[in-house]
Amino acid sequence: MSNAVVVGTQWGDEGKGKIVDLLAERFDIVARCQGGHNAGHTVIVDGRKYILHLIPSGILHQGKLCVIGNGVVVNPFALIEELKGLEGFEVDGRLAVSNRCHLIMPYHGAIEAAEESRLGDRKIGTTSRGIGPCYEDKIARRGIRIGELASPDHFRNRVLSNLEVKNRILTNVYGEKPLDGEAIVDSYLEAAKVVLPFVTDTAELLNRSIREGKSVLFEGAQGALLDIDHGTYPFVTSSNATAGGACTGTGVGPTAIDGVIGISKAYTTRVGGGPFPTEFTDELGEAVREKGSEFGASTGRPRRCGWFDAAVVRYSCLVNNVDALVITKLDVLDDLEEISICVGYRHQGRRFEGFPSSIETLEEVEPVYETHPGWRTPTSGITRYRDLPDQAKSYLRRLSELVETDICVVSTGPDRSETIPVPESPKTALFFG
Repeated sequence: MSNAVVVGTQWGDEGKGKIVDLLAERFDIVARCQGGHNAGHTVIVDGRKYILHLIPSGILHQGKLCVIGNGVVVNPFALIEELKGLEGFEVDGRLAVSNRCHLIMPYHGAIEAAEESRLGDRKIGTTSRGIGPCYEDKIARRGIRIGELASPDHFRNRVLSNLEVKNRILTNVYGEKPLDGEAIVDSYLEAAKVVLPFVTDTAELLNRSIREGKSVLFEGAQGALLDIDHGTYPFVTSSNATAGGACTGTGVGPTAIDGVIGISKAYTTRVGGGPFPTEFTDELGEAVREKGSEFGASTGRPRRCGWFDAAVVRYSCLVNNVDALVITKLDVLDDLEEISICVGYRHQGRRFEGFPSSIETLEEVEPVYETHPGWRTPTSGITRYRDLPDQAKSYLRRLSELVETDICVVSTGPDRSETIPVPESPKTALFFG
């Protein structure tokens, strides 16, 4: 497998960081293609936890080149803090940041937080880190790219021009205090001394590397159901979290992509607002949250938990053209006597075919469940698929049937070593051989 994309098939937090870290040794380059520091990819190696927000998870493998592609929006101060947290890893010469990445500015976060406050109960549930407003400015052609930091006078003029309008919005619309433009410019130009040495034309770098025979693993953030086009709009992120975002977010054409690996939990979670048909409404939700440590790696917010939704993952596998699926956190279900799977929906008394595009419909649907016996025995520490309990293997086979995609790997814990290849899947050797 020369070049592959890793995508989340639910509402994010599926365990992409661990799987990218696991796969990275088989690739020459790991490239992040969208999102910002709202992402939180957790990797545990030999008991030590690393949480990566902007830098690709492959950075923990010495000798691998990591790329932050043009589709990522960058807060330079968040990037600097992340670099500090990688003490002990050689980063110089192994990290490249696209000169076309858009900069998250202080006014982006200020406006986002003010808008979320204004919406109250109708808020989207964003991280209020300025991700969405930065993408808004990008699309509106008034964004500022990270490469512009190399021209201080030009950068100052761009910031002050933008801030003239942003301060009017902050003061007149939201009743907030205006921001100090000169202070913003000075702080960003100071940060540029650390960041600019990593900045280059990564589209040129990636395409040249592919022509030379090097392999690239494309790392997505969030999940397909948070994609701006294909997700549960408007409760979505502001970028393309589906496999297509790997191309637009790095400048590498689709003919260079050889495969897509989807990541899904053995149950379902989501953060923030929006419909969630299989959400637990009793004490089981809290039990799963605690056992699965379902708290945001970026924000610490508790995640909403529910049964596995095959309608969601089947739809994600469709729009991403997923070749093989990885199931994570199987061990979280170890104690349950019975496990339910949502196999589809009913709406207004009828079976609903497919996945609804309408939020109103999704909020009204009634999940149709199958119930499966639990295995009531620990799966953590198991390293061979044949050693999994029969009920666990039966559960996994049913998930594969329902989402119409092979399951090639099962994760039973957060550490790199707690991963089980599925030998009966023809895709296992292709991606993890």
